[in-house]
Amino acid sequence: MKSSDGLLAAWRQTVARAKDSPAIFDTRGEVARRFSDIEECARDFQTKIDSFAEGSVVALQIGNHEDWPSILIACLRKRLVVLPLEQSISHHQRSAALSVCRASALVNCDDIAPHVHKIHNNTSSNWDGEAPALLKLTSGTTAAPRAIRFRSEQLLADCNQICETMGISDVDLNFGVIPISHSYGFSNLLTPLVARGVPMVLSRERMPRAVLIDLARTNTTVFPGMPVFYQAFCEMENIPALPKLRLCISAGAPLALGVGRQFQDKFNRPIHSFYGASECGGICYDRNAFPASTGLVGQPMRGVDLEIIDPMASASQIRVRSAAVGDGYFPESDKEKLSGGFFVPDDLLTKTENGLRIVGRISDVINVAGKKVNPMEVEAHLLRFRGVRQAAVFGRASALRNEEVVACVVASPTVDEAGLLDFCRRGLSGWQVPKRVFIVDAIPANERGKISRRELARRFAAS
Repeated sequence: MKSSDGLLAAWRQTVARAKDSPAIFDTRGEVARRFSDIEECARDFQTKIDSFAEGSVVALQIGNHEDWPSILIACLRKRLVVLPLEQSISHHQRSAALSVCRASALVNCDDIAPHVHKIHNNTSSNWDGEAPALLKLTSGTTAAPRAIRFRSEQLLADCNQICETMGISDVDLNFGVIPISHSYGFSNLLTPLVARGVPMVLSRERMPRAVLIDLARTNTTVFPGMPVFYQAFCEMENIPALPKLRLCISAGAPLALGVGRQFQDKFNRPIHSFYGASECGGICYDRNAFPASTGLVGQPMRGVDLEIIDPMASASQIRVRSAAVGDGYFPESDKEKLSGGFFVPDDLLTKTENGLRIVGRISDVINVAGKKVNPMEVEAHLLRFRGVRQAAVFGRASALRNEEVVACVVASPTVDEAGLLDFCRRGLSGWQVPKRVFIVDAIPANERGKISRRELARRFAAS
């Protein structure tokens, strides 16, 4: 790899400075990799990918494996393009991603070590200039997969913005339970280790109590988490002490106001909301961690410039500019949304005295006979009803009104649909009132804690 590669240059400084220091711990607190081990493993992996031409795409589906940093470094040196894949995707989704991104190899692993599998039926992409260092997979607003192109310098910029804004350094210990294959985990766990020598604990746990126990046992100082974890922590009894934990971060989905306050009361620690996107990395961060409202994401991160697109509207999309913004989508571009150093998310935000707040998404707005309903407004109202712990609102097709508002709630046994509908009629405009409220045991979410309104609309389609 050319010597000007930003991440490789940072790695050389990291491994020279912290050569024999622990880099990765397991959940028992034992050293799984030192920085020198990562370097040795990277050199070994380079021999396994020698046969691939520069610019070839190598997909990684290895979960939170200790070899992640080594494989990334090896691919950067061989000028190969890394394509992270989450373990939770289906076989069909993986096949589509490998085909769309024209992957030449898939790296997956058993319980011992990663294996390289060549893919012979894909033709390598012609990058028309400099090949990217990384492709981040995203579905966008459609079901078809597409990727975002990133150069090494953009990945390094995102890492620097995160560490400097959040005050994370090599004296900290990150806890890695969020997937490294996702943008949040890649930027908050992997690149800080490579570029700044921030060690981490790697966890494959999904049970919140086990995660909490491991947080205490490993003396973690920084926990990049998701709302689903914090909510579960708040509902637990006999919790362990967390004497070293100093920074709790929440991203992936809006943090409910009640969860933030409960966690503060129970653990005597605030949760800092973090807002970002695959296309541009970190956008906003709630530095004060003041639980003022659901969806509050605070102020722009250091090095990030935000433009309110419609300043006269009560809620508007934003245009994000920073050195971390990706170069564009692949294989099809969308220059109005992502190009030239800017990105326009689908989220709708509004200004408050405590910073920016996410109030919905363009794609989630429900059209009820020409009236526009923001589902997050209806969710916020439902959450005011005593006994409602979680709410998700979505639109489903209606022959008479184009769409109708429907809700799912997780609630105590004393809550019923009739009471919720009456509460909505008394506090919402007529077109905002749900046609039905389904009381469920749990609202399905992906491993990042995000709820798919599209999937709920399909599951609860009108008969």
